[in-house]
Order: sequence, then C-alpha cells, then structure tokens
Amino acid sequence: MEEHDVVIVGAGIAGLATAIALRRVGVKALVLEKSEGLRATGAAIGLHQNAWLALEALGVAHKLTTTTYPPLIKGNVTNIDTGATQQITVPQPDKHGHETRLIHRKALLEALAEELPVETIRFSSKLKSIVNLQAEEGSLYAIIHMENGVSIKAKALIGCDGVHSMVARWLGLTTPVNSGRWGVRGLAIFPEGHGLDVDSQQFVTIGKRAGFAALSDKEVYWFLVGKSSKGEDIPHDPEMIKKEVISNFAKNFPTSYLRVVQHSDLSTLTWAPLLFRFPWDIILGNLSKGNITVAGDAMHPMTPDLGQGGCSALEDAVVLGRHIGNLIVKNKKLVAGDQVAEALERYVKERKWRVAKLIVGAYLAGWVQQDGSGWFMKFLRDSIFYKHFSSLISNDKQYDCGKLPCVSSSNNEFDNDQRKIY
Repeated sequence: MEEHDVVIVGAGIAGLATAIALRRVGVKALVLEKSEGLRATGAAIGLHQNAWLALEALGVAHKLTTTTYPPLIKGNVTNIDTGATQQITVPQPDKHGHETRLIHRKALLEALAEELPVETIRFSSKLKSIVNLQAEEGSLYAIIHMENGVSIKAKALIGCDGVHSMVARWLGLTTPVNSGRWGVRGLAIFPEGHGLDVDSQQFVTIGKRAGFAALSDKEVYWFLVGKSSKGEDIPHDPEMIKKEVISNFAKNFPTSYLRVVQHSDLSTLTWAPLLFRFPWDIILGNLSKGNITVAGDAMHPMTPDLGQGGCSALEDAVVLGRHIGNLIVKNKKLVAGDQVAEALERYVKERKWRVAKLIVGAYLAGWVQQDGSGWFMKFLRDSIFYKHFSSLISNDKQYDCGKLPCVSSSNNEFDNDQRKIY
C-alpha cells in the first residue's frame, strides 16, 4: 500500500490549485486524474479580480497577466426581438489593479501544472472506492482503492473530481440538479484576424442567450444557452453541434454571431446540461467527514451566469491551503487525526456561505437574462439588470480569499521562493 500525506482526486482547476497551495505550505500531495492528460473542456475561462487575488496567493498570477490576454473593458447586449442594443461595463480594476480577463482554459491548467513536480500528477488513475481507517494509535487515514488494483493510504483526501464527484457521493452530498437549461461553448479561429471592434457581445431573446468575446486578434470564444425541452437530445458530435446551432437554435441571430460559430474549431465544441447544487445542500450538507472533503465543482457546481465556477475553485484552494498551513505552523508537520479533521471543518465553515451565495446569484442571473417572456421580466432584464449589473456583483468579484501562511521548515522547498505571498 502506498502512503501519501494528501491525495487529491481530479487534475482540474481546483485539484491543481489545491496541490500548489499545499506545496507552498510544505505538504506534498498526489493528484489522481482519470483522464490520460490535462482536460480543457470549455475552451476559455473568464478570470475576475477574485481569481487573480487567489492566483497571486498561489504564486501563479504573473504567468498569465501579460498582453496576450488583454482586459475586458466593455461590451454590448442586443435584444434580438427589438434590435435595441445597450452597453454594459465590466467591473472596474480593484485596488490591486486586477481586471477581468478572458484566457484559454488550457493555458490556466498548464500554468498551474508547471508549478508541480512531474510525479505529482498521476494520469489514467480512476478511483474505485474510499474507506476511512482508524489506526490503533488513534490516527485517522483515508484508504483509496484504485481500479488498477493500487491502494493508497493518506492523511487527508480532497475530492476535486467535478460535478459528478465520487468523493461528494461518499460524503453523502445530494446529486446536482438540472437547471432546465443547456449550454454550448466553443472557440472560433480566424487565421487572418477576426476584425471585431468590441470586447464582447451578447444577444438575448425569449429562452435563449448567446455571445462571443475575443481571446486574441485571431481567436474568439462563443457560447449559446437555451432552455431544455422534454425529449430533447443533446448532440455530442462536434459537427452536429455546429450544425444545430447555425441552422436551428441561432438561425435568427445576427450574421456577426453566426460568422463566429461558422469558424469554430470543432475540437473545442461542447454541449451539456447546466447543473447546480441546491444552496441549502451546501449549507446543511456534509462537506467534510473526518479527513475527507471536497473543493471546486465537487463541492459547489453552479450555472455559468456569473462566471464564478473556476474563480471560486481557486479561492477554495487558497483557503484550504491556509487552514492546512496553519496546522504545519503549529505542529511542524502534518499529523493525521483530529487536527486535520478540524482544519477541514474550518475550511468548510469559511467556504459554504460564500459559495452558496454564488450559486444563488448565478441561478438568478441566468433566469433574469434568459426569460424575457413578459413586460416585467423584460424591464427587469433590460432596465435594471444590465444597467446595474456591474455594481450588483462587484463585491462578489472583488472578494479576497486571503493569503497562505509563512511556513518555515527545512523540508519546505518554497522557503526561498520569492513568488510566495505572505
């Protein structure tokens, strides 16, 4: 049986960021990923001020804040039914100078993975079962059994294995529910340049919302969100996804949008139902049990309407690293048992109200923008939501998750790392 201090299930944003946070405080983690390599589902991700603060705490922000990804300043929203267009503004830079930027999801994953030793991430590793073991001396361990027959003993297990998390099921968390909407995402490539003159553009009509935003002068991220219909089949073939969007769901949308979809890189197209966990399940559910907990989508799946799924996962990593780091400061090492369980409980206590609020906010933002079926909803969307959206969400997007503690140990290779934030 292998033995590790911490095992993290999932090498997505939450899993890699958590591994970095733990490494910064002197704890080595093993990351188990069922895929053969890093996955970049979604093509692009918007990083708001709260995400940049978390990335700074992790010592990674400097790798992504370059001219390659210019900040998003403003955009337009067009009502397909009336033709009316209004301008919306992105939250202004915070006191640290952080701005909202749209970046390649793969670039974020690679920037995180580069901070970890190669042996940290073990690909093609699928979880089979989890058992809690109480040792004779009273220490509590998690025993992870893999499908390939390998068993791993760990002082702590962190589930970062996404919406359909096996660790979350083991904790007894309820299965995420369907929001009644689906989302299509993709990346369009323009070898000669796209020539767009706005940072971002959205289109709304009854039951549908779409948009695009430039990643660079040759790449454009686009999306389409619609209401699910009974018996509706979600296509998985990229060519069929593209065809359905152009000839069916977005056929009445402006040519500027259809042009972007037409230039899609088929390898980036995904179509999936939008799932979320009820906020009361977050507040009242078992987000940790002994030395096992969850982070990212495994804890708080939410609809994408606030753009906070990945951002809040980065926050999770820093907060979890801070509470584990405080244990290291106290004991000079990670000791299995009640103290680890208590640290995870403190992490959960700090995170649950924050992410429950984001889940509610994302759901309401999607509902307001996509309904538009009556005069009141149109008024709420066009006259209140879009005009005051920036100020309504500025506090959530400028949230500071804190920094990692200074851990002095002869075993901590980051003591002399100048990128570490104290």
